[in-house]
Amino acid sequence: MTTHTHDDDVAFIRALAELLRETDLTEIQVDRAYGEADTLSVVVSRATQAQPQLVQAPAPAPAPSPAPARDAAEAATPDDLASHPGAVTSPMVGTVYMQPEPGAPPFVSVGTGVSEGDTLLIVEAMKTMNHIPAPRAGTVKRILVEDGSAVEYGAPLVIIE
Repeated sequence: MTTHTHDDDVAFIRALAELLRETDLTEIQVDRAYGEADTLSVVVSRATQAQPQLVQAPAPAPAPSPAPARDAAEAATPDDLASHPGAVTSPMVGTVYMQPEPGAPPFVSVGTGVSEGDTLLIVEAMKTMNHIPAPRAGTVKRILVEDGSAVEYGAPLVIIE
């Protein structure tokens, strides 16, 4: 009959906690049987933070005189930026990186002309760097995310017109 010690259980739980941190999971549950009357049930979880939301200040009241028309990308509210015709949205949940490696110049900036297929940014998910390509040629009008920020599936990243 195999015996296990309290130290073995502690090491196992520490390994689960490390796995939780490395994989970006929020909870792991394990039931381990050492014999008929000897089991270990473990739930390792962590609190999650709310994902950052894009917030825009309300637009000032229009002036009495006619003002020049604003670009469609500038006039959009956070709710309809994802449906903007030039929006490039996140295909996954992850972390945004604006450059290929720390210290390198960003892939794009506002005003950059891009061709279809050019990398706009990277979304890291599960330790995999996913290059997000431009779906069409155009000019980057707005960048809606910051380097290192978390994004949700479908969140608008960039406006290309």
